[in-house]
Amino acid sequence: QVQLVESGGGLVQAGGSLRLSCAASGRTSSTYAMAWFRQAPGKEREIVAAITRSGSRTSYADSVKGRFTISRDNDKNTMYLQMNSLKPEDTAVYYCGATNSIMMTTMSVYNYWGQGIQVTVSS
Repeated sequence: QVQLVESGGGLVQAGGSLRLSCAASGRTSSTYAMAWFRQAPGKEREIVAAITRSGSRTSYADSVKGRFTISRDNDKNTMYLQMNSLKPEDTAVYYCGATNSIMMTTMSVYNYWGQGIQVTVSS
């Protein structure tokens, strides 16, 4: 089992920045990839960014490319999402996930989830 806990969310003005953290515990060595997801009110959950265990491969949704950066520190068992140039449309509950699968951009393969954290961007 892997436990995930997000932190760092909050309220920020458009154009501002936030950094989310996802602390992992348990059998973290069994996971291949981790990712950030988000779900806005009335919308389906979508993948925002993903990263392999080594950090050698990353993937981003088109809507956040150039603004968000995913990273991880395996010594601290923590994954990060640096979010810059935030827009009101980035407002959502953000979740971190972990998977044993190599298909890191496929949401259905993620079997470990955090509880989610609110990010609100005001205009």
